[in-house]
Amino acid sequence: MSISSEHKPLGKQVTGSLHMLSPIVELNVGGEMYTTTLSTLKKHPGSKLAEMFTGQPKLRTDSEGRFFIDRPGTYFKYILEYLRSNQVPTQCIQDVYKEALFYDIEPLIKQLEDSPQIFGELVARKQFLARVPNYSENIELMIRIARAEAVASRQSSVIVCVVRTEEDAARCQDALNSLDMDKKSVVKFGPWKAVPSISDLLDCIQMDVEAKGYKISFQPHVAEKGFRFKSHDFFYKFLFTWW
Repeated sequence: MSISSEHKPLGKQVTGSLHMLSPIVELNVGGEMYTTTLSTLKKHPGSKLAEMFTGQPKLRTDSEGRFFIDRPGTYFKYILEYLRSNQVPTQCIQDVYKEALFYDIEPLIKQLEDSPQIFGELVARKQFLARVPNYSENIELMIRIARAEAVASRQSSVIVCVVRTEEDAARCQDALNSLDMDKKSVVKFGPWKAVPSISDLLDCIQMDVEAKGYKISFQPHVAEKGFRFKSHDFFYKFLFTWW
């Protein structure tokens, strides 16, 4: 039973006594409208979504009396498809995974984590990056340096030193000292104990900076002086393009 406009003042009372509602429920999820049943929404009793419609929920209603959930509505259809037919989505996997985590639908979470996209990100890439000291902090440092040098420029650059082993780190120290004397900022990644190579880490850096909305590329950094080895083995220049 839909809730008519003359009953709007009773919205709080209705949300406090869901057992009196029709089994058909109208939802407004982030501006997207859905119609489903209470039994569908409560299919997994331990989930946050089921709890929203159990007991004394804290749900608001919109101007038309539909229950309002302040989440991206685009992906809720995939949540509903799973609840209705156990169909695991094959599109927008990363975004649906975030919604499954929010609604705490454990069976869907586990099935999505078995998908190649989520498995590769959580088990492979994230586990590797967790072994690279200060990875997230260094990404933020790169962005701060690039933004500081972007005044009246189309591009700004950041020098990155990537060392996989302690031996490589020792070899790079003289070059780092030389760059420091020239007052050039360098962001150093590594060393780490994991299989992925320097090129793998460079790809991760580019991927994560681009995920923040920046346009970026990288190339070997060729030093003018002070390097006793091929600088492009460990030093790279990341270019941020602003316009």
